[in-house]
Amino acid sequence: MKTQVFSWRVSSGLKSELEREARLRKTTVTALLEEAARACLVDSGEGPDDAERQLEIRQAAERCFGTIELPCGDASERVSELVREKMSRRCAR
Repeated sequence: MKTQVFSWRVSSGLKSELEREARLRKTTVTALLEEAARACLVDSGEGPDDAERQLEIRQAAERCFGTIELPCGDASERVSELVREKMSRRCAR
């Protein structure tokens, strides 16, 4: 559900062109503008499908939060315990 409002002023010529294009596509001006905005974001590399950007974000988060190398075996069941151990070693410094 769309709940946010975004408005700006455009020339009467641009408004007419948008309305004409929306009629040709059998859609609304709002839908046309949303499609254009999404395409612009993807083209600029800021869209949600930009895997490289997402990788950069994850790498930055890892530097901030750190990572834990888990040993083989039952590591997934012991995550909480391993995190506490790492935190206690770090706090003891």
